[in-house]
Amino acid sequence: MPRNEPVLLTVILNWRTPEMTLRATDSALREMEGIAGEITIVDNDSQDGSFERMQEEVSARGWSRVRVLQSGRNGGFGAGNNVGIRAGMADGTAPDYIYILNSDAFPDPGAIRALLTHLEAHPKTGFAGSYIHGEDGDPHLTTFRFPSIASEFEGAIRLGPVSRWLKARAVPVPIPEATTRVDWLAGASLMMRAEVLEEIGLFDEGFFLYFEETDLCHRAKNAGYPTDFVRESSVTHIGSVSTGMKEWQAVPEYWFASRRRYFSKTHGRAYGVLATLAHVAGGGLHRLRCLVTGRKPADPPGFLRDLIAHEFRRPAPQAPRTRSDTAPVNGV
Repeated sequence: MPRNEPVLLTVILNWRTPEMTLRATDSALREMEGIAGEITIVDNDSQDGSFERMQEEVSARGWSRVRVLQSGRNGGFGAGNNVGIRAGMADGTAPDYIYILNSDAFPDPGAIRALLTHLEAHPKTGFAGSYIHGEDGDPHLTTFRFPSIASEFEGAIRLGPVSRWLKARAVPVPIPEATTRVDWLAGASLMMRAEVLEEIGLFDEGFFLYFEETDLCHRAKNAGYPTDFVRESSVTHIGSVSTGMKEWQAVPEYWFASRRRYFSKTHGRAYGVLATLAHVAGGGLHRLRCLVTGRKPADPPGFLRDLIAHEFRRPAPQAPRTRSDTAPVNGV
């Protein structure tokens, strides 16, 4: 494969959504027309026939630039994507860029090219992500600041004066109208420079789900490689298809574990405890206000109780650099 043009490896992770994954692959193939590279679908040990179904369809549709791999275990979002990244290109050569695309995300015309063009034009930028919108055209908020003690309090109290006071510390960043730099982006459509991953490592597989993109962007920024939101790249996203987040009646254990790991790893155990205390304080005041006004609290029932239990009643694991933090991209 000639190296006078950038080579792109697109990785799409599947978990029990084979038809949607094939739809995402079809969209990505269309948008990779004229771009050197391949698509790797990773089945994250669905054990429901997804792997075989996708293999059959890829063969039947004659998609020569697509291969389907089996992870062998469901280690979560980061671990599954790492399988595809480590596999590299089918011929053993190294890609210049890795593009992570959700199985329920469909690149709009020019979306992939816009990310690639941006990274080629800005060699100091590590990652670039898309503007995300729903099938109804409504924008999805995917631009964020890194979490902090202040942001934990602001997000939990849900009070206008406090939010205005801590506006510069709030995690959500209003969707920019133009391409700009942000702390981190959701991983529905995220392109990464392979040499940056070679330096900082891949996704930390200690995160099963949630906070893994936050951690990766944090490591990249600390190494001098910021993340850019590219407004010209637009992607249609359904959202929460595999996780079922929209139907959560209670926050799952892995969310609490990922949150704790992130704070402990990036700021230390003491900071993580203070962040939890700030969230509990803000959440308690929110519930008091709801009690007075007769409103329903925004969090699921028992959320603060579960947060406290996870933080203080169970030993918090150390957050060492994992194999995924240091493992190189295959062939890079």
